[in-house]
Amino acid sequence: MKRRTKQQWLKYLKYLTFSLITGILAIALTNCIPESSSPLRIATNLWPGYETLYLAEDLGYYHNQPLKLIDYPSGTEEVKAYRNGEIEGAGLSIDQALLIASTQNNVKIITIMDASHGADVILGRPEITNIKALKGKRVGLEPTALGSFFIARALEKNGMSVKDIEIVSLEPLEHERAYKQRQVDAVVTFGPAVPKILEAGAKVLFDSSQIPGEILDVIVVNTEAIANSPQTLQALVNGRFRALKYLEENPQAAAIKIAKRTGVTPDAMLNAFKGMNQFNLEENQKLFNPNDPTFVNGLKKLMNIMLEKKLLPQALDLTKILDDQFIKNAKL
Repeated sequence: MKRRTKQQWLKYLKYLTFSLITGILAIALTNCIPESSSPLRIATNLWPGYETLYLAEDLGYYHNQPLKLIDYPSGTEEVKAYRNGEIEGAGLSIDQALLIASTQNNVKIITIMDASHGADVILGRPEITNIKALKGKRVGLEPTALGSFFIARALEKNGMSVKDIEIVSLEPLEHERAYKQRQVDAVVTFGPAVPKILEAGAKVLFDSSQIPGEILDVIVVNTEAIANSPQTLQALVNGRFRALKYLEENPQAAAIKIAKRTGVTPDAMLNAFKGMNQFNLEENQKLFNPNDPTFVNGLKKLMNIMLEKKLLPQALDLTKILDDQFIKNAKL
């Protein structure tokens, strides 16, 4: 074997040193590259429970984050956008999350936003005194699994079925107009439409407080976003819980900020929040804890009801659609 000269050894050592430095710099530069060149697109709809996301944005909690919150007119439109790859995540009712998960294996629930406790309502004309009086009447509702589930549960609790009423398909933005123009006798609705329809003389016939824990709202994201943008998703979750804390400690100031975006009065916004339980970080950590079956058992109950009413094509392994990493690592 030919031996290297002293000059050759020095040249070889310089080459090794250069290679080592180049490798270290490459790793350092890789770590400095942003997670994604495009903003993470998270969709929401008119549901009040999602307003803490926009409040977090208003308070600057998402400053310099590649994050874009997008308003959609309904959860139905969000589901379409998710399936078409137009968004990476969405605020959805739990039934819509299950519906997506039944046809796509790339969806994960990363946080629970709220449980409706009176915020989802069935409003009827003044002369309609109860759910039983809806027999043969026109009932408007959003054409989603949630709309179908909610009216079915209300009728079921009163010894009726959907065969006893005439269903009129209406998107949420049409609820107020349809009621005022007497196109429907009652409407299954939520959000900003509720106070406006009540002002028009409607009466509450049924609300979600009568089926506690059955209507949840969650944030779902695709697995690609989890892999490519974990820091941004963590910022989304952290900001939401910080905003919820701000709302709890400064309700009037928060309501004024939210009212500017939603177009309703601060008092109406605060009343809307009374109709739901917004889950804080501690509550989320408890519900996502694999040793506490409360959340999964609740999902199983809803899934079985949806399967029974043919609102879900197939049963799911519910543990596989939950991702607790962002809840575990969340900080206020």
